Amino acid sequence: MPDNLLPAVVLGIDTPIGLAIIRDLGRRGVPVYGIARSAEALGLRSRYLKRGLLRAGDGTAGVVAQLRQLYEEIGEACLFAISETDINALNAERAHLQGYRLLFASAEAMAMVLDKTATYAVAERVGIHVPRTLQPASLEHATAEVGKLRYPVVLKWADPNGVAPPLRQAGLLLDKVHYCADAAALLAYLRPYQAAGLYPLVQEYCAGYGLGQFILMRDGQPHYLFQHRRLHEWPPEGGVSTVCQSLPLSQHMEQMRRSVALLRALRWEGVAMVEYRHDPVTGQSALMEVNGRFWGSLPLACHAGAAFPWLLYQLHGLHRPVWQTPYRAGLRCRFMLPETRRLLRVLGRRGGAAEFASYLIDFARPGTRYYVHDWRDPGPLWADVTQMLWRALHNLPGMRRHRIDF
Repeated sequence: MPDNLLPAVVLGIDTPIGLAIIRDLGRRGVPVYGIARSAEALGLRSRYLKRGLLRAGDGTAGVVAQLRQLYEEIGEACLFAISETDINALNAERAHLQGYRLLFASAEAMAMVLDKTATYAVAERVGIHVPRTLQPASLEHATAEVGKLRYPVVLKWADPNGVAPPLRQAGLLLDKVHYCADAAALLAYLRPYQAAGLYPLVQEYCAGYGLGQFILMRDGQPHYLFQHRRLHEWPPEGGVSTVCQSLPLSQHMEQMRRSVALLRALRWEGVAMVEYRHDPVTGQSALMEVNGRFWGSLPLACHAGAAFPWLLYQLHGLHRPVWQTPYRAGLRCRFMLPETRRLLRVLGRRGGAAEFASYLIDFARPGTRYYVHDWRDPGPLWADVTQMLWRALHNLPGMRRHRIDF
């Protein structure tokens, strides 16, 4: 093992986030063990994965038992967790994870950033602009307030993980983000939630583009900074980043100072993304949320040279110092499946031809990278394409009624 590097265990290698962690650590000689939910997981096809495992059943207890067994085989290791659900579950089992160096935030810190109302209160104290937000206590309360809002509005949950179980019990779906164009649409959307007595936050829409500031914290100090701009999202009205571009640290310097102040006030340790909507006309950035985990556009940071998995592994795993080394600004990264869905959505709109041309040009642009495709590690791309083709074939008329074995 080069330079006495500890093994790394990554829980959640089904997405481009887990894949990016495997690649970033594996290329530097770290033995990486990955745990996937599905046999089709992207990370299982990476050449940089030392060993892949399928997630044990029986919920959290099964995963903890699996991790304990793996520890008996490989010894002390650094443990990465991708999803908020897994982070919360593992935080409740810290006493049973001895031998692992846990590279995710504590339960107390996660609770603060998952509660958007609490996060917004801290943000306002450090001088960050927060969009006007209504938390309905009842449908009657919402009815009295909807006329005071500026439309469109964005609906999101203050604590998505916390409300998911009671919503399921009431037969309601959890929409992470929903848009309403007027008061009538808002009240119609809120009405079914009377069954659970729970309502999402209603937030005034903020013009501009998505700005993500990524920070590695330890002991109240930032140890690495990176930022990007969202160019495209799915859905187009706002959602997952499908094309994003790295920005130099010379831009949005004051906002970055406030982002660090926010994480310091939250007593944050480790990696986090502070997400804004930035209006270039007014120059104002409005806080959307703090992602207290590795974020969806992590592949862009890694391609640009901002190696957050490796930096976190060194700083919090091995307790070695890290430095703010330069990264490449102006690099683009594409998440091709949702980006293609976005293209199909906007083709019929004004400017659709220009969107199609830009979609094609990006394939030839030297500064373009991809969430999944990497010529040095082609296995995940082929697995992704194969799954896509199989799903398309399975959905053809008549195919759903017949099983085809190859």
